[in-house]
Amino acid sequence: MSAAVASISADDARDLLVDLVETPSPTGEEDAVAERLVDFFEAHDREVWIDDIGNVRAPADDSVLLTSHLDTVPGDIPVRIDDSEYDEGIRAGEALWGRGSVDATGPLAAMAVAAVRTGVSFIGVTGEEVDSRGSRHVVEDRDSGPDAVVNGEPSGWNGITLGYRGLLAGTYVATSESGHSSRPENNAVQDAIRWWSQVEAEFEEDEWGPVFEQVTPKPTQMKGGLTEDGLSVEATMEVQLRVPPRLTVEEVREIADGYLEGVGSVHWNDKVEPVMQSSRTKVARAFRVAIRQADGDPRLLRKTGTSDMNVFAQHWDCPMVTYGPGDSDLDHAPNEHLALEEYDRSVDVLVDVAERLQEGDK
Repeated sequence: MSAAVASISADDARDLLVDLVETPSPTGEEDAVAERLVDFFEAHDREVWIDDIGNVRAPADDSVLLTSHLDTVPGDIPVRIDDSEYDEGIRAGEALWGRGSVDATGPLAAMAVAAVRTGVSFIGVTGEEVDSRGSRHVVEDRDSGPDAVVNGEPSGWNGITLGYRGLLAGTYVATSESGHSSRPENNAVQDAIRWWSQVEAEFEEDEWGPVFEQVTPKPTQMKGGLTEDGLSVEATMEVQLRVPPRLTVEEVREIADGYLEGVGSVHWNDKVEPVMQSSRTKVARAFRVAIRQADGDPRLLRKTGTSDMNVFAQHWDCPMVTYGPGDSDLDHAPNEHLALEEYDRSVDVLVDVAERLQEGDK
């Protein structure tokens, strides 16, 4: 599908970025930022709509799909522009402060500008910070995948992310009869602690190995004690395990379930497989060339968390990377900010990459 190609100045590209960051979009409240993106695409004669789940869809040349998420985590950071110091070849200059400037409204704006400049496909997805419902809807809704994917998350203008760990998350529940605390039998709280201690011991951290290659178990919430009627002790624990590409989510689940030993149960409610892409795909090559053309030294990254790229890789057999301006150490941070010159460079790199991938398909 062909689409209109428009020239967008650096000032207009920055205006879009500022507008999007100034528009609050915590998960579940993405409507206003979605409408701003629709206005942007319509102003440049692009077909665009908001689908049933709130994604912004602007289909065009599918030689590459540029996509990032609309939502941010909560947090009110006053939006302002001031001067800051930066590394990685970026001189001191103006920086935009505000929630989402890095994760991932900066990458989102850069993707939108590059999509309009080159005529490639764009999707802004909802819910990435919670359950990736937007990307899950996209892969279920499309008959087939694009030829390539660039997923928008902060990597730095000269970095490309090739891998993410997967996620296994669930709720452990145990119940025991009530009794005096002096009795030797375990109660449900002890059962929960015992189970999780064994899981942690199984995946004990190797201080000499990269975190990316290890399973990281993490309890995120625990409740326990007597029930209201005083007849039972109950315990619930919310847990997460980050899964490296050397394992599958199912393999980690079987190991964790093996320590239940008939006491308690786990409802595994979120499963995301890990992803690791080759550095030799056409997308990775295009980024390396484009970054060098912009006088950068390409950095190949692996992230210990997860992203929508995990979802896309489970369903689409095409090369993909994650890319975007910003320092990922500032994700969700109270001092989240983005160098505007880095944003400019990332847009130029994305345009270069999209044009190379379009040429490769001719």
